[in-house]
Amino acid sequence: MVYQSLFNSGNAEAVAQMGGMTVVQYKKDMSVTADTSKIEYYCSKMKVNKRQLLLNLNGNGYTVQAGAMQWMSGNVNAATGVKGIGDFFGKLASSVVTNESAIKPEYTGYGQMMLEPTFRHILLTDVAEWGGSIVLDDGLFLACDSSLQQKVVARTNVSSAVFGGEGLFNLSLNGAGICALESIVPKEELFEINLQNDVLKIDGNMAIAWSGSLEFTVEKSGKSLVGSALSKEGLVNVYRGTGKVWMAPVKSTLVPSAGQTAPTENASTGQTGTPGAQNDAVDTIQAVSKVLDFFN
Repeated sequence: MVYQSLFNSGNAEAVAQMGGMTVVQYKKDMSVTADTSKIEYYCSKMKVNKRQLLLNLNGNGYTVQAGAMQWMSGNVNAATGVKGIGDFFGKLASSVVTNESAIKPEYTGYGQMMLEPTFRHILLTDVAEWGGSIVLDDGLFLACDSSLQQKVVARTNVSSAVFGGEGLFNLSLNGAGICALESIVPKEELFEINLQNDVLKIDGNMAIAWSGSLEFTVEKSGKSLVGSALSKEGLVNVYRGTGKVWMAPVKSTLVPSAGQTAPTENASTGQTGTPGAQNDAVDTIQAVSKVLDFFN
């Protein structure tokens, strides 16, 4: 099996597993040159690692972000998941408003499939733990069990679309099954907040996923506009009801400044295994290595 030979190399390890999904992480990038060896060394020390999602099929199916498949073995078949011309235009319209791919291929059969490498963190979660419905931030979706239904949810409040920073539409996954998400922050840096008929207020778009049962609006941080202005908080994103929220409190610090490359590369681009996809982390590592060279 490819699974066994992969982990016998000693450089690859399974860091997470749920259902038929396994997150593979490489301890170091061994395909380096003399020019890139220093960068790769500090990348491995700072856990800037390549990761891939391995899917094991045993008669089941997976829906995958378009362009994310790297290789597959066994009797695995691919389909578009489009059920007709009307369904196609519906998916096309959904892709425009959610920034997701219009066609997400579905793979079924018996065998294994590996997705393209990414420097982002791959998070596995059971949709049942979200009350059977999870709403995702744009660009977060990587793969899911084909048993999950994909829907586009619109904001129930215009203010949440105009001021919330989360967009007017988002992709939601509904039903029973596992999904894999691509995050710019690791699971260890996420805050998981469980609400029971409660309210969560966030200053900024730091929520990357939340239960579909929650009501999302944008409201004043104070009781009045004057109070909000004096507190210098202004408007806040409000999640109300019963459900769960994943919040990335350090997400805003990863936004690049002028002249830097935004960390938009993900597995669906097919280019995330290149040094150029390491975004701001590589710039930091280079700066650190220059400082160390100065003192050596």
